[in-house]
Amino acid sequence: MEAIYRETLAKELNIPQSSVVATAALLDEGCTVPFIARYRKEATGTLDEVVIAAIRDGLERLVETDKRRGAIISSLEERKLLTDDLKVRLEEARTLTALEDIYLPYRPKRRTKATIAREKGLSPLADTVMAQGGLNPLEMAEGYVDPEKGVQSPQEALEGALHILAEEISENIEARTSMRAIFVRNGRIKSKVKPGKEEEGSRFADWFDWEEPILKAPSHRILALFRGEAEGVISVTVRPSAELAYAKLDGLFVKGSGPDSEAVKEAIRDGYKRLLEPSMETEARNALKTKADREAISVFAKNVREVLMAPPLGRKRVMALDPGYRTGVKVTCLDETGEMVHHETIFPHTSAHMRDKALERAGQMYREHRIDAVAVGNGTASRETEQFLRECLPEDAQVYSVNESGASIYSASTLAREEFPDLDVSYRGAVSIGRRLMDPLAELVKIDPKSIGVGQYQHDVDQKALKKSLDDVVASCVNSVGVEVNTASPQLLSFVSGLSPKLAKSVVERRRQEGPFRTRKELLKVPGLGPKTYQQAAGFIRIRGGEHPLDDSSVHPERYDLVERMASDLGCSVTDLLKDRELRDAIDPSNYVGEDVGLPTINDILQELAKPGRDPREELKPFSFDPSVNEMSDLKAGMVLPGIVTNVTNFGAFVDVGVHQDGLVHVSVLSDKFVKDPYQVVKPGQKVSVTVLEVDLKRKRLSLSMKKK
Repeated sequence: MEAIYRETLAKELNIPQSSVVATAALLDEGCTVPFIARYRKEATGTLDEVVIAAIRDGLERLVETDKRRGAIISSLEERKLLTDDLKVRLEEARTLTALEDIYLPYRPKRRTKATIAREKGLSPLADTVMAQGGLNPLEMAEGYVDPEKGVQSPQEALEGALHILAEEISENIEARTSMRAIFVRNGRIKSKVKPGKEEEGSRFADWFDWEEPILKAPSHRILALFRGEAEGVISVTVRPSAELAYAKLDGLFVKGSGPDSEAVKEAIRDGYKRLLEPSMETEARNALKTKADREAISVFAKNVREVLMAPPLGRKRVMALDPGYRTGVKVTCLDETGEMVHHETIFPHTSAHMRDKALERAGQMYREHRIDAVAVGNGTASRETEQFLRECLPEDAQVYSVNESGASIYSASTLAREEFPDLDVSYRGAVSIGRRLMDPLAELVKIDPKSIGVGQYQHDVDQKALKKSLDDVVASCVNSVGVEVNTASPQLLSFVSGLSPKLAKSVVERRRQEGPFRTRKELLKVPGLGPKTYQQAAGFIRIRGGEHPLDDSSVHPERYDLVERMASDLGCSVTDLLKDRELRDAIDPSNYVGEDVGLPTINDILQELAKPGRDPREELKPFSFDPSVNEMSDLKAGMVLPGIVTNVTNFGAFVDVGVHQDGLVHVSVLSDKFVKDPYQVVKPGQKVSVTVLEVDLKRKRLSLSMKKK
């Protein structure tokens, strides 16, 4: 690993260089981020997944910069433009921007005004004017009149020379660095509605005449402005005042007050407006977009993590309903493993006669299939369906409202068709709703995380960066919970550390042909699953009731010998250690520190022995909306209602109060105290109490508050 990489990343992340080197080496060996974070703490200095992923991404970025450096040097060599000094400058450049600034004057370009002027032999005149010796530029230009070269007059010669100066000034590294700083510090983002777009783009009305410093513009507003521009509703500019730029450039290039210095000023203004300002504005827009993307992706990833790690009901028998009015309510009954054992449609919302029949059938299904809990999709007719169920189910029946975002996408997917080839899409959706209640993580990994319903502007951000971030989040969640290999779907298994989608299918196929896995070691019998993959995956695989007591824990098989030594030293078995706290308390961790294992790993093992296979997710708690509220028209300012946080953004949180329209709790009213980051107060899935501030039925907007005072 190059020393410069080590130094750069260690400085960026504020960690020791040794941690960067060790992590990079493990990544090179093919180790995954979850594996390194969990099982190689001594090597990395206990870095968490976030920092390990940052090292991985940083290394990729630096490698890409080096690739670009190589391409630039090769291009210059081919065109015989590479000097020793230029090569040194390129090799010392640490960022892509610095590289491109150095390369800019040598980049192949189409014929410009400056190129044409140089072809006419006007470069010496440009140099003389730039020297600013106090001479009259027009008089100097007389010597360059040459009709054969296309220079008909002194004015034309001077104009060509100034074109050369304008381009040189725009490509000057010091000028570009100064302008870059001015755009960042003093730039303003402005938007104006395009003529005739007022009605068509009413949803962008807030931005029809907007202006603010780019330093203060929040990511969600930047993305909203750029979306409005992309849809042709508004025009957006990102730049400082030209006067500020001129003053800085004059300070860099103007050396006197004579007529030639005035000519240089003219070149500066032309170069800035025609070349430098557009270039810097493009850079500034790209930088703003990148920053906004990064922040939006970070918020989205946090939301997705909370949804994926939502409390599971567990292995219970569930009746799942996908509500509807005219088309009826699709009902499916699932056993403890999530397999569908019954399905039918009832019509509780069409007529009194059909309602009576539906009441009877729902009660029968509940009893016949010994249902433990009921899941109701939170879409159309959900509140009415919940009330209907209260009439026909026992008083103590557990009825849960389940967020059905993305269920329709799963229903129509190839995966759903493979699982239920003869089942109607609507029933597949009901199955998904039920399984989401049982285990949100296992079910939600089957759909694109972008469809989970907790993002904002997710289709506007860099899709490659978003996918990478969300893949990391899903893998992190799956591996932190662990996967029961004998019941997991191929989709869930594919996120286990080291397992590819192809290997995940092979695991399921082997399970189907040979029966349940009895030990983790049997994974090595799966075709294509070798020792390296086994090392990466084994610690995250769970086998309930397996032959080895540690196979249902997160203790890695490479540490089984260590645990067996602990048990042997105490004169007991590993099973005894798992059952007896007094035995575990008698273990002195320092006695087991060795060359390849330190206290962090030993402490992790002891914690796992205390609660083997413990699910890190919280316990599911019942929740009910206010029964008197079903539609927005039922709401009035001042009402205090129970709600569930559905989405968190930089500007606040959205809360479902049971009226089919989430309300916004602005960051300013999230708490009685000042809140800088909404995540300090709320997260998706959290149960909260809110006060209705304003109900706008026409615009379907609901304003809420979580302030107590």
